[in-house]
Amino acid sequence: MRWGRTAVLATATAVGAGAAALVAGRVVSDFSVRPRGAAPAAAGGLRVHSLAAGRVELTRSWETQRPGRYALEWNDGHAVVGEVVGTTAQTVVRRLESAGADGGSPLAVGTTVRITPQVLTGDPRSAVGLDFSELHVRGELGPMPAWYLAGVRDLCVIAVHGIGADRRQALPLLPLLDRLKVPVLVLTYRNDEGAPRSPDGIAHFGETEWRDVEAAIRFAVDGGARRILLYGWSVGATMALQAAARSDHREAVRGLVLDSPVLDWEDTVRRQATRRGVPGPLAELGVRAAQGRSAVDPAGFDRLALGADLSVPALLLHSADDTVAGVGAARELARRREDLVVYEEYAGAEHEALWNADPERYEATLLRFLTPLL
Repeated sequence: MRWGRTAVLATATAVGAGAAALVAGRVVSDFSVRPRGAAPAAAGGLRVHSLAAGRVELTRSWETQRPGRYALEWNDGHAVVGEVVGTTAQTVVRRLESAGADGGSPLAVGTTVRITPQVLTGDPRSAVGLDFSELHVRGELGPMPAWYLAGVRDLCVIAVHGIGADRRQALPLLPLLDRLKVPVLVLTYRNDEGAPRSPDGIAHFGETEWRDVEAAIRFAVDGGARRILLYGWSVGATMALQAAARSDHREAVRGLVLDSPVLDWEDTVRRQATRRGVPGPLAELGVRAAQGRSAVDPAGFDRLALGADLSVPALLLHSADDTVAGVGAARELARRREDLVVYEEYAGAEHEALWNADPERYEATLLRFLTPLL
């Protein structure tokens, strides 16, 4: 949906300014409380202009020029692109690592695509060759599907995906965690495909969802884990922070990895709206509607974001160019809790795409942080 003054005035004329404001605020808040994938790509979409051996030429945009490895996705296809190897005034040429996933249509000139961080698809076995078990963690709303990868250490990593993603978000990190011989539990949670729906069917910025992380901690502890490391992306990182502070088993939590955490929920609601072309005044209506619908506690969220209850080492990873969760809140958390927080900032990376921007740096940073905790 694209927004504009004409549409807003037409709605106000039809149903009255007050009612229009309520309706508009609710619709705008849906971008945050009912997230369904990433924001739209550049207006008109990104198009494949040409293909050559190991090369693909794409519409030039801020997305297609970012450094790193990304996926191209279209109706029934998936490809992987690497570094930028050339540009023109209107196009970008990137290295083409794979031209299409099994069972999908091949990449072709003229295909309209979107660029996403999800370079790996499938499950741990098909994506990275690792054995795993498919199991269910019982939460307060019912059983939640999860992947479990065995390890010999008593530290269990619980991975929690973020906005518009699913448990496949953890796939790129599983080979490193496997080399460290740590067991990994990759969680789904309420409102995910295959997981129970919440009564209202909306997201609450982690305010209710953290209890699904609590269920995963309990599951791991009951299974013999003595120590837990919570690893979250975006709102999943927010959930990890909340669980570390509020869980009945918080004494077992010994560390956190927070990738692109949402630490300022109001700013994220505004950004989610403006990325889709919503004018500023309507974005503010969306903030108010999101607060009312999600019942987020602003004071409690601020306390969480400032690290008031942080008691374990945390690796905080963020990007100066994140268009969903502004970097300012992450910098403030790192400044206030420099006693516990190791902060790594990336340039040119999008929300939840820090690994994509520089896989070698990301994995080296993660290895340095995890090694003393093993």
